Amino acid sequence: MTEQLSLRVSVATVVKVLFENPGDSELMLALERKATILSNGVIITRAQPFGGGIRILNPSPLQEIIGEIQFDSEQSQREQDFRILIPPSKWELVKQYCLHQLENPNDTELESLPHRELVEEFEETLNVDLKVDQYTVHPAGFVIENSPVPTDNIYVMGLPTVRIYRIFEVHIVENALCTIMLRTSERFSNQDLRALALQELQNGGRGFANCILTLPLDLVLESYRGLPPEMRYGKIIIENHELDQSVLAILNDIDVPQYQRL
Repeated sequence: MTEQLSLRVSVATVVKVLFENPGDSELMLALERKATILSNGVIITRAQPFGGGIRILNPSPLQEIIGEIQFDSEQSQREQDFRILIPPSKWELVKQYCLHQLENPNDTELESLPHRELVEEFEETLNVDLKVDQYTVHPAGFVIENSPVPTDNIYVMGLPTVRIYRIFEVHIVENALCTIMLRTSERFSNQDLRALALQELQNGGRGFANCILTLPLDLVLESYRGLPPEMRYGKIIIENHELDQSVLAILNDIDVPQYQRL
């Protein structure tokens, strides 16, 4: 009997975007803030790390492991994002394949670098054409979620999901861009973002808007450290902003029992 494709695997690049506040040199964390209208009309506003699903550039080696690739949604298939459904028994093989490929910055099978996604998201959130001389980037390991957790992805709500995060640390080094990031974060409230999502839906879109959120890194770290380790995995409110649990993936000095850090 064929094993069911009952496990969702999400492989993504997440980026810890840091910069110094030009006013006082305080180290700041930048996140992508999103407003999304759900099918029931509820609007959620949440911040998460920059980054996104890793693209499958050459599917043949992966197909040798799992057979025909079953994407979790039409959108994932259209973009060739590594968000797929597999038999649970294949998880270890898929995980080892991903870790091996993503360690190589010149890999031709999986998209292993964050630049494309980062440039796209800075354009969307700031209307800025990010240039290579405005930032530095360094690989910062992996985070693995081995225990399946129901996803809150709006396209596949509730599917048991395991995750691999490829982590990068980016420092924005141009003061002018740092100032733009701070001012944009301050200028757009969550209410403004929800209004933009509604406007986008009324114009025939999918009901989505995004912006940047900047927070002092120490404030974020202290907020998580104030919780017992077993209570940290989940969403958290900081300065009236809801942060997705994926923010924990980029905070490598915060202990989270659900994460295996490599």
